[in-house]
Amino acid sequence: MSPSSISVYGIPNCNSVKKAQDWLRQQALPFVFHDFKKAGVPETALDSWLAALGWASLLNRKGTTWRQLPPEVQAQVQDSASARALMLSHSSVIKRPVIDWGAASKPRFTVGYTPESWPTHISLP
Repeated sequence: MSPSSISVYGIPNCNSVKKAQDWLRQQALPFVFHDFKKAGVPETALDSWLAALGWASLLNRKGTTWRQLPPEVQAQVQDSASARALMLSHSSVIKRPVIDWGAASKPRFTVGYTPESWPTHISLP
C-alpha cells in the first residue's frame, strides 16, 4: 500500500489525534489531515466508516460534547441513521482519530489511538 493514501480525520486539539499524527511521523509515513472543525465531516467518508466500523464504535459517549447534549438528544441515538445525523451536526461526538489506511488495507479504517494494531495496516520502513 502506498503510505501517501493515509488520511487522519479529527480535530487538531484532540490528544489522541496529536498522538496518532506523531506516531505516523515517527514511522516516516506521509498522511493527510482532515480537520472536522474547518472542513466538516465528509458525508461519504462517514457513510463508509459507519458501514465498516458500526455506529457504536464511532460514537464517543465519553467526551464533553456527548455529556453536554440534552438527555433527550442522547436518547434519540439508537441506530446508524440517528448516530449519523448527530455526527454530522456535532462532529466532536465522533471518536478520534478515524484513520483511513487506503483501499489496499484490510480493515481499511480504524478509530481511536491504537498504535499497537497499526503496523498490520502498513509496511513499516
